[in-house]
Amino acid sequence: MQTNIILKMTTASEIIKYMESLQDEEQRQGLMRFFKTGEGDYGEGDEFLGIKVPQTREVVKSAGKDIPLSEIPELLMSRWHEVRLCGFLILVDQFERLATKRLEHDEQTIKKRDEIVTLYLQYAEQANNWDLVDLSVYKILGHWLMLPSALGDNDYKRNVLDELATSSCLWKQRMSIVCTWYPSHHGNPSWCLRYSEIHLHHPHDLMHKAVGWMLREMGKGHIDLLRDFLRQHAHEMPRTMLRYAIEKLSEAERKQWMTWSHQ
Repeated sequence: MQTNIILKMTTASEIIKYMESLQDEEQRQGLMRFFKTGEGDYGEGDEFLGIKVPQTREVVKSAGKDIPLSEIPELLMSRWHEVRLCGFLILVDQFERLATKRLEHDEQTIKKRDEIVTLYLQYAEQANNWDLVDLSVYKILGHWLMLPSALGDNDYKRNVLDELATSSCLWKQRMSIVCTWYPSHHGNPSWCLRYSEIHLHHPHDLMHKAVGWMLREMGKGHIDLLRDFLRQHAHEMPRTMLRYAIEKLSEAERKQWMTWSHQ
């Protein structure tokens, strides 16, 4: 029954109406605690319906490919966290359909990918919690770093990420580092190294975790570069960042880095 309803949705308003019908008060309360929506917390004021991520993904799977790009802003501007997530995941779904090897260098496809990236950046502040960033940015912005673009070359792309990194918005800053997961896993660790250095002294714990996580992921394919980075910076890295970065190393090496740092 739910699948039939989902398949009929072709507008943002229909998606929102359907998702509001799934509201779960008990889960809503749990999500508000988990995502720190209390006064003074990083997610202060965010509102939830209480929908599980798999339910949101079902909406995306069934309706996302049929939604015009012009409808997405209505989802991204929603008061509801899960509806915004749905909007970002639809952008992911549409971008990935345009990023296959067969379509990689097609001029019209490049233009469509760039339109998605432009829209994503325009509404970046609507990704106002770590899950909204982490579930979307590396699959859109990160993948785009490795693809042809009519918007500009690598210098242009670096300027885009620099603007995110130097923004006053925590979530844009997080985007600039988490998007580096994709190029790191596809042979280009330079993005991770650049934005790890830029955010090395960031004051927020969420950024310490993000930078350490991206360094750890980069190190899976470039262990020597990770060790080089640690030799240069372990003494000044926040301990949470360092712990995340060395998590996949041997116990003996982890102890060595933790002992050596901050001496």
